[in-house]
Amino acid sequence: MILAIGGHDPGGGAGIQADIEAVAANGCHCTSAITCITFQDSCNVQALAPLPAQQVLAQVEAVLADCRVRAIKIGLIGSVEITEALAGLLESHPQIPLVLDPVLAAGGGTPLAGQLLLETIRQRLLPLTTLITPNSPEARRLADGPQTLEQCATQLLQQGSQGVLITGTHEADEQVINTLYLADGRRQRSNWQRLPGEYHGSGCTLAAAVAAGLAQGKSLEDAVNAALTFTWQSLAQGFRSGRCQSLPNRLYRLERGFKHD
Repeated sequence: MILAIGGHDPGGGAGIQADIEAVAANGCHCTSAITCITFQDSCNVQALAPLPAQQVLAQVEAVLADCRVRAIKIGLIGSVEITEALAGLLESHPQIPLVLDPVLAAGGGTPLAGQLLLETIRQRLLPLTTLITPNSPEARRLADGPQTLEQCATQLLQQGSQGVLITGTHEADEQVINTLYLADGRRQRSNWQRLPGEYHGSGCTLAAAVAAGLAQGKSLEDAVNAALTFTWQSLAQGFRSGRCQSLPNRLYRLERGFKHD
């Protein structure tokens, strides 16, 4: 059983709905806690309305008290207050693996995290994190200085995360290069065919699938490998769910065909 903590996308392409679909497709049940209401179409976020931190905390506490949660996935957080509240609670549950998808900007470019929130994530959540899954721009923002992705990963590991998976869709390489960096110094690199178009909710899908693998008892490496394969297959079957014209090539994540029996 997974607890997904994140924002609500009214179009269903990302956020909690993407988490639920990905977790179910990987054979687990997904509970959830909403951090933010978003106002967005299929291209970009127009506005963000974080819930009061105590409301988010009450949702999480209710699930943890009632359900046998085997992994937690955090996506869009929305405020420093929510970050602090979640960190304070999760410190008392160190046995539950935590996958952090640092949603720092919308696909259309709208920033979703300011400098103070970034610093709070670094100081409060990274030491509790089993795996953080930034894309390359997110890794550079979180590292706050180093420019090479390996330097970014090293800094994030030094700040407490047990593993860093940096995805390379935003880089200029012919193939997409995803690299898993582990605290013990190991590196695991995988190359993937670059698909045409852009994909909304791919980061949510990947992190949620990793959480499902960890909940099933897989090693971090095996959970990441399975999640990368699942996510690529989902993107390859993506479909356009909206009519937004500003990004006409935008495609959407879909898990059809990969659901468990």
